[in-house]
Amino acid sequence: MNLDHLRVFYIAATKRNFSETAKILHLSQPSVSLQIQQLEEALKVKLFERTTRTIKLTDYGKVLLRYAERIFQLVHDAEKELTVLSNSIHGDLFIGASTTIGEHILPYVLGIFKLDYPKVNLRMKIGNSLHIVEQLLKQEIHIGFVEAPVSNPEIESYPFLEDELVVISSTQNQHPLLASKGVLTPHDLFSLPLILREPGSGTRQVINESLRKIDLNPEELNVVLELGNTESVKAAVESGIGFSILSRFAIRKELQLKTLQILKIKGIHLRRNFC
Repeated sequence: MNLDHLRVFYIAATKRNFSETAKILHLSQPSVSLQIQQLEEALKVKLFERTTRTIKLTDYGKVLLRYAERIFQLVHDAEKELTVLSNSIHGDLFIGASTTIGEHILPYVLGIFKLDYPKVNLRMKIGNSLHIVEQLLKQEIHIGFVEAPVSNPEIESYPFLEDELVVISSTQNQHPLLASKGVLTPHDLFSLPLILREPGSGTRQVINESLRKIDLNPEELNVVLELGNTESVKAAVESGIGFSILSRFAIRKELQLKTLQILKIKGIHLRRNFC
C-alpha cells in the first residue's frame, strides 16, 4: 500500500470532496482521482461511491478510514517524539535512594541536575538499602543509591562517595562511661543504650560488618530502640534516650545547632562507600 495514496484517501474521506482535497494537498483534481483509483486497484476494492456532486464512503472505505486514522496518528506521534529527542534530553528518571543518601545528599545533587536538564522528570523513592535493591531487580526504578556494595550478580555496583559513621549522643547526655573515659573503645559500645536503624539498612549492615571484623558480635549490642528512618533516630538521641551510630553527612545540621555531639572511639573504622 502506497502511503502517499493512503494520505490522499484519508483527506478525501475526511473532507468528502475531491476538489477540496486537491487544494489541501496542492494537487490537481484529476491527480487526486487517479491516486484514489490506483489505491482501489491495489486493494482490489471500491472505496468511494461517486456522484456528480458528492462522494460517499463504501463499507470498504469506512474500514480503511479507521486504519488510516490510526496510521497517521502513529506517524504524527513518531515525528513529534523524534523532534523532541533531537532537541533535548527528556523523559522520566526513577531513582531509588537509601535514607541517608536520599535525605542528606541527593537533594543537592538533583537540584543541580534539574537546572541542566529541566525536561527530565525526576521521581525519587526513599527506603532502606535492601528495599532499593529489590525495586531495582523488579525494574521499578532505573538507578539506585545505597549505603553499601551490592553483591547480587544481576546488579552492577560502583562506589561514588566515601562516608564515615560516627557515634553520637545528645549534648545534654552525660553518660557515666563518657565522664570516666572520654574516648570509647569498641567494647564500650556494648555498654551504651543504642538507638539504631532497622535491620536491612545500609547503616546497620556497616556496623555489623565492622564489629565482626574485630571479632565482636553485633547481636550483643544493647539496642533499646530500632527506627525506620534517620530523622527519627536523631530525634530520639536528642531527647536523651540513648546513643546512635549515623553517617556524618546526616548530622551536619545538628552539629551546627549543637544538639548532637560526636563521641571519639578508637580501634574501629566505621567507614563505607556509598554505591
